[in-house]
Amino acid sequence: MAENSFDLIVLGGGPGGYVAAIRAAQLGMKTALVEREHLGGICLNWGCIPTKALLRSSEIHHLLHRLDEFGFSAKDIRFDAGKVVARSRAVAKRLSDGVAYLLRKHKVTVVDGHGRLAGKGRLAVEKDGSLVAELEAGHIILATGARARTLPGLKPDGERVWTYKEAMVPAAIPKSLLVVGSGAIGIEFASFYHDMGSEVTVVEVLDRVLPVEDEEISAFARKSFEKQGIKIHTGATVAAVERSGENVIARIEGGGEGGELAVERVILAVGIVGNVEGIGLEDTGVEVERSHVVVDEWLRTGEPGVYAIGDLVGPPWLAHKAMHEGVICVERIAGVNDVHPLDLHNIPSCTYCRPQVASVGLTEKAAREAGHEVKIGHFPFIGNGKAIALGEPEGMVKTVFDGKTGELLGAHMIGAEVTELIQGYTIAKTLETTEWELIRTIFPHPTLSETMHEAVLDAYGRTIHF
Repeated sequence: MAENSFDLIVLGGGPGGYVAAIRAAQLGMKTALVEREHLGGICLNWGCIPTKALLRSSEIHHLLHRLDEFGFSAKDIRFDAGKVVARSRAVAKRLSDGVAYLLRKHKVTVVDGHGRLAGKGRLAVEKDGSLVAELEAGHIILATGARARTLPGLKPDGERVWTYKEAMVPAAIPKSLLVVGSGAIGIEFASFYHDMGSEVTVVEVLDRVLPVEDEEISAFARKSFEKQGIKIHTGATVAAVERSGENVIARIEGGGEGGELAVERVILAVGIVGNVEGIGLEDTGVEVERSHVVVDEWLRTGEPGVYAIGDLVGPPWLAHKAMHEGVICVERIAGVNDVHPLDLHNIPSCTYCRPQVASVGLTEKAAREAGHEVKIGHFPFIGNGKAIALGEPEGMVKTVFDGKTGELLGAHMIGAEVTELIQGYTIAKTLETTEWELIRTIFPHPTLSETMHEAVLDAYGRTIHF
C-alpha cells in the first residue's frame, strides 16, 4: 500500500470535492481525494455540463427552423441523435480529464475506489470488493453527493422510465415524453426534448412550474412553455405507470385534468437523495436528516474531524454552492483569517431552458414575509434593442429592493442569456450594493444587460425605455 498519511482526505471527486482538494493543496495541506467513478462527479459527467451540450444542440435545431426570420433558407434539415449524444459525452470527458490534470498539477493524491469511514481519522478504500488503501488524516471531508429520487409506483427501469442518466443518452428522440417534476432538471429536459421534436407533457405536484422561483417568473415561464406547445399539469401527480405495447401509460391524478396519458418515455425529475449509505456513518456522531448530513455554518458534522459539503448536506443543490462550501470548509480548517460562512441569499440559481431563467436572493413574496417594505422594478425584453436585434424579445427582469435602505434583496430574470447576466446582480449583492450605486452604474449599449439597469430604475420610478 502507498504512503497513507495526509492532512486532509476528501471523499468524492465532484465539484465540491475536487475544489476542496485543490484549495487544500494550495494552502500547503497534504491532500488525498477518493473517487469511485468519474472525476468531476455527477455535475460534470451526468448533469450540469453534458446537459448544456445537449441544450446547445436543441437551441441550434430551434434556430434552424427560424432561418427565414434572419433571411436564410435551407432544405432537408435533419439531425443525428447519436452524434448529438456523442458530442455531449465528449464534452463531459474532456472536462473530466481536465479535473484529473488539475489534481495532478496541485499534487493531490487521487485514490480510485469506494471509501468509507473506518474509525477516528481513518478511511478505508475498496475496489471490486478488495481493500486497496487505508488512509489517515486529521480532517476528512464527505462530498459523496446525491442521486435521483424515486417515487412509489414510478420505479425507473432504464428503458421506458428514465432518470437523468438515461435521458442524456437516448438512442433516439422519442415522439412523446412525460416529464414528472418541473424543477430545473425537469424543465431543462422538457425544453431539450421539445425543441428536438418530442411532444412533451410536464406534471408538477405543486401549483406552479419552477416552484422555487419568483411567482411572476414562474407564471411567465409557464405561458412561454405552453405557447411553444408543451403541455403542463400543475397540482397533479402521476399515480402509476405501466407498459402497453410500445408505450407507457401514465395515470395522472389531480390538477383538474386527470386521466391516462400514453407516451413513449417518462423522465423522473422529482428531486434527489443524499448518498449517505455505505460510507461508514454508523457508530459516528454524524447526524442524518431526510437523507442529508447535518452540518453547522463551517460544514462540521457532529463527529470531530469530519465535515460534509455539497448536495450531501442539502439545498440548494447546485455545483457552485458545493464549490464554495469546499473552499469555506478547507480555509476554516487551515485557519485562514478572513473566511466567512456561506450566505445562501447570495447564491444564484440558473435554469437553462428556453427561455432561460435565473435568480438570486429573495423573491417578492419572501421579502414581504420577512417584513421588508419593498420596492419592485420590472423591465421587459421587448423594450431592449439588443434583444429585438437578436430575435429574442421574450423575457423580463424583476428587482426587489428594501424600500427603507435601498438594499438589493433579490433579482429574477427570464429571457435569452439571463444565466450569464445574473452574475451582475450576484456581485452587487455580495458588495452590499444599494439602488444608488446601481442607478449610477453605466451599462453598455446595446446589450441585454441594459434590462438589468432599467429594472433598477423602474423600482424607483425612473425607467427610461418603457
